[in-house]
Amino acid sequence: MATETARNTTLRSPLGRVRGFGSAKGGTHHWWMQRITSVALLPLTLWFALSAASLAGAPYEATRAWIAHPLNAVLLLASIGLAFHHTAAGMQVIIEDYANQEWVKVGAIYATKAICWLLGIASALAVLRIAVQG
Repeated sequence: MATETARNTTLRSPLGRVRGFGSAKGGTHHWWMQRITSVALLPLTLWFALSAASLAGAPYEATRAWIAHPLNAVLLLASIGLAFHHTAAGMQVIIEDYANQEWVKVGAIYATKAICWLLGIASALAVLRIAVQG
């Protein structure tokens, strides 16, 4: 009887259990996306760091040729997208934890996301421009 009661005791509504959302309406998804982007960024960051180290002292044309290589361009674009997504999500958590007023929270989150989107698009366009021109 005690285990039956413990198993049926929950703070979520039946609809919330079905949808898998907690009281924050998506905190689990946000948490998982932070972990997934972290794991995906580990090998990409290692690849980029080793590649950048191998290009140290290389002429400008060699670096452009490296970026223009299709595999490198795709990995760079993936790194850019994941890094800015991860940054925006991490900043959102910090803002939600430390901002006291709701309007400050919402404004800071929107500003952070806008900045990350703009910087991500600018970075991606730079890589694509080099990759397309070869």
